[in-house]
Amino acid sequence: MELKTAADSNFSESEESPETKGIRILEGDPKKAIIKLAVPMIVAMSVQTLYQLIDTFWVSGLGADALAAMGFVFPFYFISMALSNGLGIGGGAAISRKIGARDKAGADNVAVHTIIIMMLLVLIFTIPFYVFAPHIFSLVGAGKTTDLAVAYARVIFLGSIVIFFTNVANSILRSEGDSKRAMYAMVLGAALNIVIDPIFIYTFKMGIAGAAWATLLSLAVSSAMMLNWLFFKKDTFVSFDFKDFSFEKSIINDIFRIAVPASSQQLSMSLSMLVLNLIIVNVSSTDGVAVYSTGWRVATIAIAPLVGIATAVVSVSGAAFGAKDFEKAKTAHTYAVKVGLLIEGGVAAFTFIFAPQIAAVFTQTEEAAHIAPDLIQFLRIICIFYPTVSLGMLSTSLFQGAGKGFSALTANLLRTIVFTPLFAAFFAFNLNMGQVGAWWGIVAGNAIGAGVVYVWVKLYLSTILKTGPLHKPFEQGI
Repeated sequence: MELKTAADSNFSESEESPETKGIRILEGDPKKAIIKLAVPMIVAMSVQTLYQLIDTFWVSGLGADALAAMGFVFPFYFISMALSNGLGIGGGAAISRKIGARDKAGADNVAVHTIIIMMLLVLIFTIPFYVFAPHIFSLVGAGKTTDLAVAYARVIFLGSIVIFFTNVANSILRSEGDSKRAMYAMVLGAALNIVIDPIFIYTFKMGIAGAAWATLLSLAVSSAMMLNWLFFKKDTFVSFDFKDFSFEKSIINDIFRIAVPASSQQLSMSLSMLVLNLIIVNVSSTDGVAVYSTGWRVATIAIAPLVGIATAVVSVSGAAFGAKDFEKAKTAHTYAVKVGLLIEGGVAAFTFIFAPQIAAVFTQTEEAAHIAPDLIQFLRIICIFYPTVSLGMLSTSLFQGAGKGFSALTANLLRTIVFTPLFAAFFAFNLNMGQVGAWWGIVAGNAIGAGVVYVWVKLYLSTILKTGPLHKPFEQGI
């Protein structure tokens, strides 16, 4: 007779619950799992990025200065997203690996640690950025748009708790295969934001600050839904018990092994945006920043399908590595990259053809009309970078699922901190290409970085398939 461990027994009992359909998906065919988990997240990410575009559309009615102000705030907003997403990815990947190893108690403990760490990060982030906002935006070159940037940013900083919780809770749901409810929360929040944005900006005459308040209110609704599922309704696979809580070094290490490099990757993107803003201001003006920030929001919706696929890769590969089924991890990665390349190739062609029409949406007012030609140029150059993102983003996700976040971080730092600013500065200054050079620098830097991490993950998978279970990827730090 086969003996069961306590963890196996606890896990098996939970499988009787109808709420563990996501667990069965994670343990099934990796190709089907990628599709089943990715589709809801693609829908959610597309709607969420769509609201960001609509947000930009309504702010564009306030003029190019307001768009530029959003551009200066975006890297700092991205910092909050980087910290919360990084923690969510780290905690989620650790939960998925515990599920793959059939350790429910361990998964619950990771979830509790993730929430506690999130609360500490909120305090560390909110206070300094809120207090020193005017000085910060003066230093990064906001100039005449500083007051607008501060008005928008301080609202975002004040409500960072809902930003952090939304991302972390969403990751916990996805980690146990519950991507549908994660989608419902994100879509509802995004839809609400689309409706109330113009009301706060124009009807309530709150201007650019109204856009920030609309964003926070929408995220608060999403947070409330997930708070109910996780802590009150308690119908998720993982459960939370904060009584007699104490930090466990092994769990913190397991979370941070992915969270730190994942956050660092996104923080490096924020730093890259700040550097690019400075380059653009020097070769153009704050109007150049308006073009960049507006165009980049279009780019975010273009790669939204990849973000959805990437979240699926983290969960599926995490469960596969937890079960030491490395062939399944390889299949999931290869299939995800093929799907990503196919989708982004089509998105790139669409963006190139309809760039004038897309630009026209954000330059209808007299105050913003003069940036339309530059915006069209940006959209047509940046679309070249979409297919290459598939190679880098989905490879990084496999590293995160496996627990080898620092490998992905190294390649990502080369892309964001070295390649992209270096090429942008070289094309803009040395080749006298101006702001167009910055656009080509973004494309070249990202393409090289994506190629590096893709080759790296292929070599890694080849190695562990040869050595087998003797390698424990989720226990390695690099």
